[in-house]
Amino acid sequence: MNTKTTIAIAIATLGIGAFGGWLAGQRNAEHATPTASAAKAEKPVLYWYDPMKPDVHFDKPGKSPFMDMQLQPRYADEGGEAVGVRIDPALTQNTGVKLARVERGELAGGLSVTGTVVFNDRDVAIVQARTGGIVERAYPHAVGDVIAAGSPLADVRVPEWLAAQNEYLALRGDAQLAAAAKSRLIQLGMSAAAVAQLERSGVARPVVTITAPRGGMIAELGVRQGMTLAAGQALARINGLSSVWIEADVPEAQAAALRVGAPVQAHFAAWPDQPVNGKVTALVPELKAETRTIRARIEVPNRDGRLLPGQYARVTLAGETRPALWVPSDAVIATGQRHVVIAVDGDAKAGWRYAPVEVRIGKEAGGRSEIIAGLDEGRQVVVSGQFMIDSEASLRGVLARMASAPAVAQPEAKVEATASPEGVGVVRAIGAGSVTLAHEPIAALKWPAMTMPFTLMSPAAAKGIAVGDKVRFTLMMHGDDAMIESMARVDGGGQ
Repeated sequence: MNTKTTIAIAIATLGIGAFGGWLAGQRNAEHATPTASAAKAEKPVLYWYDPMKPDVHFDKPGKSPFMDMQLQPRYADEGGEAVGVRIDPALTQNTGVKLARVERGELAGGLSVTGTVVFNDRDVAIVQARTGGIVERAYPHAVGDVIAAGSPLADVRVPEWLAAQNEYLALRGDAQLAAAAKSRLIQLGMSAAAVAQLERSGVARPVVTITAPRGGMIAELGVRQGMTLAAGQALARINGLSSVWIEADVPEAQAAALRVGAPVQAHFAAWPDQPVNGKVTALVPELKAETRTIRARIEVPNRDGRLLPGQYARVTLAGETRPALWVPSDAVIATGQRHVVIAVDGDAKAGWRYAPVEVRIGKEAGGRSEIIAGLDEGRQVVVSGQFMIDSEASLRGVLARMASAPAVAQPEAKVEATASPEGVGVVRAIGAGSVTLAHEPIAALKWPAMTMPFTLMSPAAAKGIAVGDKVRFTLMMHGDDAMIESMARVDGGGQ
């Protein structure tokens, strides 16, 4: 067999093989085409969108008016009001989405709030001058000093008392007259102890020492040496320290757990292992409009005077533990009008499907929120990573509609680009991707004549246009944004 014969046989063999391959391909295509068509039929396209501006939907495929790229289809099984959002499992794993189940268990009662230590306003003593006199000596005290009961505050000379004391001593021989003189001393303001001392000593004392009726901190001090006192003048204000108040602001939603006389345990940062027991003594009947809280007044003992006004305390009110359906509090999203939880259906292999569910919540304790309505036990919810799901759901506006729509879900409304208004204007400036026009009134948009910049949807729209040219242009509206879609010179030149 010569060389020419061998080459001819090889060419023939290759030709037969190629023909066989083409024939097999045709047969496979005939079988594959119905399958592909069926797959597309099973996944109808809801709309097309630009991934860089997903909030604008289009009815037909084509090139994006915003970017140099093709519009992407959004299929029916990828989302919608009724079925939520399906996200690729790898994406959810990379973005840290965490899930938790709706559980039924014990929900701790009571509440825990912060409070501030203040003086006990029921443990206050006001020291006043019982009669007019002159301060001969003021003892060395200052505001903020802590003194004991009976501590001297000032020595006061009372001339009126001196005359009355001498009169009493002179009349002691007559029981009736002595009783009248003694009564006059008491009416002038002398204490029973001072009168008893006068009876024992028989010596009139024109100077009286004013002492503190109780121990505590001097909150106000109005006595100085040499000053003249009038009857009833305040000399000092003493706050007792044997007990103090803790004023705690309780959210109005938790006010139902409050009652006067309820036992309380207070924890302080300085003594973390030494809680102080107290009780609720009053609920101030006023709601703070700024914080929507109610002030609870709690009285606790102040052993050794170590609790100081201004200190912070963590106050715990014990309550009954009861069974409840709950989710982690981090799973609840407050929209301002309602509470929403991102519920999860499906499985990890095929991709979780996420859907917002409106819920009604009850008490919150220990990082758990009670679910009164909206979820069933065992259903999974998103605890963290809601931002990523919210971003994906914004393609259909699922969460946004829940914040404004009525309780009954409405079908999704398709968002389309607004019709293209036209206008006439003069080019004032041309930049990279933008043009400034002094345009005439645009009736379709109810715009008056003005000079303003526009973004070019494509740089080609300004091709052949120069500053000063009078042009007719069309706009593409997307919400409140107006972009130049096309622009052509108008005969007549510029202005």
